[in-house]
Amino acid sequence: MRTPGPVPLLLAALLLATTACSPDAPPPRPAAARAPEPAKRVEPLPGQVTIGGEDEAETEQRWQPPAVVIADDGVAQARRDAAKAFDEGRLYATAADAIPIWLALRQRDANDRQAQAGLTRARQQLLKDAAELLQRPLRQREALAEAGEIALVLLALAPDDPKVRQLQSRVELAQRVVAYNRAGEEDLRADRIGEDGDGAIPNFREALALQPDEPRARQGLAAAESALIRRAEAAARSADFAAAGTWLAEAAKVRDSAPTIADAFERIEAIRAATLVRLRDDGLRDLASPQGLKAARQKLEDALRIAMPGDPVVGQLRERIELATHYGSFRPRQVFSDALRDGGRGPQMIVVPHGGFQMGAGEAEPGASDAEKPSHYVRFDRGFAMAITEVTVADYRRYVQASNARPRATRRGHSIIYDERSGNFTRSSGVDWRSGYDGTPAIANSPVMHVSVRDAEHYAMWLSEQTGRSYRLPSEAEFEYALRAGTSGRYPWGNEGTPPPLSGNFTGGEDVSPSGRRWFNAFVGYGDGWWGPAPVGTFEPNAWGLHDMAGNLSEWVADCWHASYRRAPADGVAWFNPGCRQRVIRGGNWANAPEQTRAAWRQSQDSDTTSARIGFRLVRGI
Repeated sequence: MRTPGPVPLLLAALLLATTACSPDAPPPRPAAARAPEPAKRVEPLPGQVTIGGEDEAETEQRWQPPAVVIADDGVAQARRDAAKAFDEGRLYATAADAIPIWLALRQRDANDRQAQAGLTRARQQLLKDAAELLQRPLRQREALAEAGEIALVLLALAPDDPKVRQLQSRVELAQRVVAYNRAGEEDLRADRIGEDGDGAIPNFREALALQPDEPRARQGLAAAESALIRRAEAAARSADFAAAGTWLAEAAKVRDSAPTIADAFERIEAIRAATLVRLRDDGLRDLASPQGLKAARQKLEDALRIAMPGDPVVGQLRERIELATHYGSFRPRQVFSDALRDGGRGPQMIVVPHGGFQMGAGEAEPGASDAEKPSHYVRFDRGFAMAITEVTVADYRRYVQASNARPRATRRGHSIIYDERSGNFTRSSGVDWRSGYDGTPAIANSPVMHVSVRDAEHYAMWLSEQTGRSYRLPSEAEFEYALRAGTSGRYPWGNEGTPPPLSGNFTGGEDVSPSGRRWFNAFVGYGDGWWGPAPVGTFEPNAWGLHDMAGNLSEWVADCWHASYRRAPADGVAWFNPGCRQRVIRGGNWANAPEQTRAAWRQSQDSDTTSARIGFRLVRGI
């Protein structure tokens, strides 16, 4: 810190000397009958010396009255001149001023009472003038220089006067205060605010230590505080809120309980809030653009760096990025259907939440086979859309008519149906996708059956062409994940041995065929009222809004058959080997035994199989 010491009175002396030698002053009269008596030596002010140089002696500051020569016949005139100069306020600067004349008169006659009275009046006037100069709020430097001159004159006139000594101390103090203030103001102009202990703030505090409540120093501290606040706000506008907080904390140290700090805090918080809103809005626009997820994440990173914990605006952006990351432009559980080029609509889809699950059967699960093991964790980092119901006869008819397709059962002229007379599943001629479970014509909202896995894949290809979206069979992992819908029990509904009422079309002990038949192996006490597949959506959906995942019809999935889950994919993609003949069906059906209704149940089927117990549904990428 640059700490100025007491300002010497040299400037005042130099100004006085310059005035005394002014060409406007009357030249001193030549010595006459009597030479002027030398002025009395003035004791130096403490510390007030002029340094002439390293090798020169220090010289003291004092006032020397201008030389005045009064002739014997000029005393009266001198008295009149002194009185006139006093009345005009000319006290000490030149030989024509009051004090030098009165001093010359007193030198002629030490008992000159008129001269002594005049000097007393002059001293009182100088004390008054100096006091007024010290109170002057403006042009303090000039006022202090003049007050310093007066102090030197008064010390020459009355060195032992307590009032003079007091004035001397006040001048010295004021000079030091002004010096600190000037140094502080120079620091402010140079942007040396002094938060690090070197600059304006320490100088103004030194001034206040000398003179508490000194207005100029207090104004200087206020200006330093404002400069720090400006730094804080500039940092905030640059989105550097850590620096903004640091500068504002420094500003708060300058003055006690300054209301400006609270106002600045509100302004900075307003800048923060506006910045966060801008980042959120820019991030949302990024998400709406192709390949905009990376840019939106950068906006979120920028927002998190400047936001306070729990900021709702940042939460909105994070949520939208999370959704875009896992769901693209969709939301979990969102229901939609895509438009077809021919004017219709595709099947209703629902967005399945992303997440993970334990796939397969546990080692001790009753009824489990080795093909369902080992249990393994599968995670879906991105959600997918799945058809809410199995594909219906009406859906499939639109495809066949639009594409002139000839599905497998149509080409070969037969499929597997349920024979009510024998109570067995048998091959029957003339049965294809248009037929029901017993070979009779199927109703429009019945799940389509008697289709092979390739028939299902062809339908998915046609639907993709019609919509411009990617439709396909679900992977085996996707199917089980959606079937469990967040549960982990033996059955899709949990570990209870009997399904909840109206939870699906299963083999129930209460079910009765048209001819009065009952199941030999069924869920005891359960009845759903259907013998054969029910229209899609007849029963309650599972927790994720999907109907008939565990019953009605078993469904084709995209995977090839593998005898176990060893080396199965952990990311949920289909485990497919090109050219494989054996494919997988998942999910129980209306005629399955209870063990085949377990969540982990899976079965191998030839890819050409068509049956009254197998249908399908599709998934779509999002």
